[in-house]
Amino acid sequence: MAGHIQDRWFKTVTGSDGKPVKVKTDRHGTGLRYRARYVGPDGTEKSKSFRDKELRLAKQWLARIEADMSRGQYVDPRSGRTTFRQYAERWVTTHTGEINSREAAERRLRLHAYPHIGSRPLGSFKPEHIRAWIAALEATVPAESHRRIIVGTVSAALSAAVDDGLLSKNPCRARTVQLPKPGKPRVVPWTAAQVFGVRAALPRRYQAAVDVGAGCGLRQGEIFGLAVEELDFDGGWLTVGHQLKRIRGKYVFALPKGGKVRDVPLPKAVASALRDHSKDFKPIDVTLPWRTPDGLPVTKRLIFSGPEGNHVRVSNFNDHHWKPALAAVGIIPVRESGERYASAPEHGMHALRHFYASVLLDAGESVRALSQYLGHSDPGFTLRTYTHLMPSSEGRTRTAVDALYSS
Repeated sequence: MAGHIQDRWFKTVTGSDGKPVKVKTDRHGTGLRYRARYVGPDGTEKSKSFRDKELRLAKQWLARIEADMSRGQYVDPRSGRTTFRQYAERWVTTHTGEINSREAAERRLRLHAYPHIGSRPLGSFKPEHIRAWIAALEATVPAESHRRIIVGTVSAALSAAVDDGLLSKNPCRARTVQLPKPGKPRVVPWTAAQVFGVRAALPRRYQAAVDVGAGCGLRQGEIFGLAVEELDFDGGWLTVGHQLKRIRGKYVFALPKGGKVRDVPLPKAVASALRDHSKDFKPIDVTLPWRTPDGLPVTKRLIFSGPEGNHVRVSNFNDHHWKPALAAVGIIPVRESGERYASAPEHGMHALRHFYASVLLDAGESVRALSQYLGHSDPGFTLRTYTHLMPSSEGRTRTAVDALYSS
């Protein structure tokens, strides 16, 4: 790309002697004097104007443009004037993945990013702007782990802007930007006594759900979305092909989290519990939209149902059955008269998955296999979450030597 700089105050003409000579133009002394011009990758001419005595700045600007284009880091200056909010709103609507994830991303941006950085043009972003915004978040978002998720959403939008050629680099990834720490507490799995205690404290129609969670590692939506056709009693496998999901107050069937359909070993004890459950509570046909509230209707023959003869309503189950069972076992406090049960995010049905992971790791199962059974997309995530539950080498050494001396 060959650019050039136009002097609007002077033009070159041929003098009477046939030699070129500079003469003043009609615009001499008015407006911006220099215009740096170049042809962009899209074949259209771009330009920027500079004041008198700024010829050196014009040359420097044009040189930077040429260097960025040669390195593949060119950003159209006009695109850079798009504000973060204008771009992020478009990005959210095209954000692939689960609809709940898109709605959560939109909410985080609307509540925590747009008020601070929404009006800033993309081309003007610098690491200092991100540092200032992250510092301001501390006043409104006390939990560091929550702040990290918010910053991660903004960073994802800015990375997309880089990919789309609207930004040269992501300021959230600058070396001087300190991201909030994850702050994720170490998983403390329930004991077997707690698992079976909660199971016994639940109404009979929900007791086998504990077996599926603790014995197969399914998530709550996967448990209550479990269908008859997904059980292979003879082969000893359970297919996690969908989940029961709530979107904007309406229930749908959808793929498991991350879209990961998987097969999980079906232990004989869990298979027996499900057979007994199906004798007492016949599976029911439930028709719900697929993936979104306005999706095509899909019918599944569900193993678990509510007392009203439909699918389990998760919020009702959590408030009126799960938490009372937790209180009965002493995992959360018994509620005061007229009060609601205490919030217990670490003691939701996800605790059964943690128990499942602890049992498998204690038995020597590999992290890769456990990751597959849990439906994690990255075995590294499984390792980071449960590494403290893995039997230590010194523990195995003691066991091996003790076994030698006891023989």
